[in-house]
Amino acid sequence: MNALPPAVSSEDAVRHFAARLSFETDASDVADDLDGGDIIVVDARSAESWEQGHIPGAVHLPTPEIAGRAAALVPEGATVVVYCWGPGCNGATRAALEFARLGHPVKEMIGGFEYWAREGHPVETAPGTVTRRTPDPLTVPIRAVSCAC
Repeated sequence: MNALPPAVSSEDAVRHFAARLSFETDASDVADDLDGGDIIVVDARSAESWEQGHIPGAVHLPTPEIAGRAAALVPEGATVVVYCWGPGCNGATRAALEFARLGHPVKEMIGGFEYWAREGHPVETAPGTVTRRTPDPLTVPIRAVSCAC
């Protein structure tokens, strides 16, 4: 018995994967876009999580506060990239839904803050100190700029 379901047609696969890339981004692409892209990165986690560490330049806007505060913090028309803790958390998905309901173009950063930090990107703490962890070789090649994927 084959445990793997049959694959969909290539046309269906193209639609599916193209749609996913329209809705999602990853930590490496966000890091590249922060250096000159037109994105607003939003951390949707709690205040305690934000203080523990966040992406430098991100806006702290917990999901329950998005509807009431987004207009004051996010320029109209800017692409919003939301993140939460990591792949086991759907907080970024909930935040992305809130931004979409407000009419913002939005993407979810897959892997969340966990993969941002694990890939060795800069992390800012509440006092303003920016640090970098040694990249985790299970997430990125340690002797290359990126995975080139």
